[in-house]
Amino acid sequence: MSGNSTEPTGDLEVVLLKAGRTKIRYPARLLGDDGVRVVVRADWASPGVRDFGFVRFEPGDVFTEYYWRDRWYSVKEVRDGRGGLKGWYCDITRPAVRSGGELVVEDLDLDLWRSADGTAVVRLDEDEFADSGLPTTDPEAAAAAMAALDELELLAKEGGFTALLG
Repeated sequence: MSGNSTEPTGDLEVVLLKAGRTKIRYPARLLGDDGVRVVVRADWASPGVRDFGFVRFEPGDVFTEYYWRDRWYSVKEVRDGRGGLKGWYCDITRPAVRSGGELVVEDLDLDLWRSADGTAVVRLDEDEFADSGLPTTDPEAAAAAMAALDELELLAKEGGFTALLG
C-alpha cells in the first residue's frame, strides 16, 4: 500500500458535479482507500424509481462504487435490496478528488451499462456529451473521456470488471 493510504474510517459525502454545479450529493460508507482507488457503498440516493428501460434503480438498491484518482471513470456495482446483482453502471468522469469528508467527481456525460449476465453492454449519453461542448472547450479532456468509455466497453464485453475491481 502507498504511504497516503487510509483504512476505512466511516462516512463520506459523494459529490457529483456536472458542468461546474453540484448534480447530486449523497452519503456513502467508506470501504477502502489505497491512495489511488476509493471504494464506497451507498444506497440508491434519489427518491423513487429511475427506469432506464434496460435497468431500474429503486429504493433498496445498493451501490458499491469504485473511484480512481488516476482514471477518467467510476464503476458502480448495483445490487437489489435482496443482494441480487443487477449489473454495473459506469460514469465517465474526471479523476476523483478526496478532500476531508468529501469525494468529488465531475461527470462528463458519458456512461456505460453492463448487465449482470453480460448480455447487454450499452453506451449512454453520447449525444449529451457532444452537446456539452467539451470536445471544443477542452479537447484533451474529451479525448480522455472517449478513451475511458472505449476502455470500459472493451472490459465489459471481454468478461466484465472482475480484474479491475478485485
